[in-house]
Amino acid sequence: MKKKLSELALLIPDAEIIGGDVEISGVEHDSRKVETGNLFVCMEGAHVDGHNFIPQAVSRGATAILTTRKNFTPPENISALVVPDMLNALAVIVPYFYDYPSRKMRVIGVTGTNGKTTTTYLLREIFQSAGFKVGLIGTIQNLIGDESFPVRNTTPNVIDLQKILVDMLAEKVQVVVMEVSSHALAENRVAGVEFDTAIFTNLTQDHLDFHGTMENYLRAKAKLFDMVSRHGRKKNKTAIINVDDAASAEILKHCLCEKITYSVGNPADLRGAEVQCEMRNAQCVIETAQGKMNLSLQITGLFNVYNVLAAAGAALAENIRPDVIKRALENFKSVPGRFERIFADVPFEVIVDYAHTPDGVKNVLQTARQIVKGKIITVFGCGGDRDHGKRPIMGKLAAELSDVVIITSDNPRTEDPEKILDEIAAGIDKKIYERIVDRRAAIFRAIELAEAGDIVLILGKGHENYQILNTGKIHFDDREVALAAIKNVGGNNNG
Repeated sequence: MKKKLSELALLIPDAEIIGGDVEISGVEHDSRKVETGNLFVCMEGAHVDGHNFIPQAVSRGATAILTTRKNFTPPENISALVVPDMLNALAVIVPYFYDYPSRKMRVIGVTGTNGKTTTTYLLREIFQSAGFKVGLIGTIQNLIGDESFPVRNTTPNVIDLQKILVDMLAEKVQVVVMEVSSHALAENRVAGVEFDTAIFTNLTQDHLDFHGTMENYLRAKAKLFDMVSRHGRKKNKTAIINVDDAASAEILKHCLCEKITYSVGNPADLRGAEVQCEMRNAQCVIETAQGKMNLSLQITGLFNVYNVLAAAGAALAENIRPDVIKRALENFKSVPGRFERIFADVPFEVIVDYAHTPDGVKNVLQTARQIVKGKIITVFGCGGDRDHGKRPIMGKLAAELSDVVIITSDNPRTEDPEKILDEIAAGIDKKIYERIVDRRAAIFRAIELAEAGDIVLILGKGHENYQILNTGKIHFDDREVALAAIKNVGGNNNG
């Protein structure tokens, strides 16, 4: 797979080549990964400037540089392609260079504040049950079949994403399910991807540090539905929309394609009825114009019923048989860090969940309230250098829906953890709570307080096995700490 630099230049208005025309063997933004013949992309960020790594890239074999700097002088015998705007140029150049791999597979994109990860894993289960080889791109990991690859962002940048899709195609993947974040849509990371089915789960407050307003946040989400509505190389394009969410009315305006709506509370193409949630499972009926699907699920919570509806809608849009969908949904067990039970010989339940938004916290707490016999003990914090506005809201929800609240650090990053806790506590009105900055100590305290019939909820980090402090990243896994705390309590009881 090679292209001439001049071919790439023709794609970008006002692009200029400095030096000779050379053959490009790949596109790379990380100087450590450059190979012979690569076009090295000089990304300029808040903390890192790719131009500083040109010598390393050249030493590894780069033959050309992509930059936005006018009057740029490349190293000797190295060409440069100068473009007016880096993100817009990459959005055009990279998918073209890799021959648009998404056009050769079915691609399902899932966007929304909450539910993306679980919905993609449900879809993976369904399509594998139907006999397809599936690729998954998401928050926890990327999967090609059953082989796992680590991730850095929910949705990779445009270069990494196209390379992942090329790798999937080479491994004969037929269906790709992908979490599509609002950041990725705003920054055009999914440029050149031809989506076949797009799912909207919900929209609640999150990422306002990036988007500024809820209107901007919604506008970013809506881009996915503009993309799935475009005429492309493939046929059968469908949008799957949660019409119980207030933002769905705006999203639907962007759906110039087939639509399948889903709901629990409103009329819809797919409707969740007779929902019953217990500690370890749930039952529901999916009502459709074609008939009913009775489900006995191994996951629980109303929020998961919505995820099941979204996945069922997308599978039906992709012509998967209802009996295959039913079997896969009933076989599905869990996603790491999503309402994940910690199995231990204690008379109370410990649940770890990724909930880190007001709506996510509310959903998990409401589910726990439906099934708890004793008290709900909630441990949570809020990430540093992120949306400050949601902190008091999450404090208020935790106080209203829990019996005991312990506020602690999440990933404080560069912020003072005590100040983050102050902002959370501002929303806790006249409620007795504990504040323990050290997350390990907070989890140990929650387990120490738990009695028979209680549920301990440890929220915010879910599957993450690290904590980001102002001194850097350390290993930290809520599940490991919870087990250590349970062992500690057991030891004390036995003593």
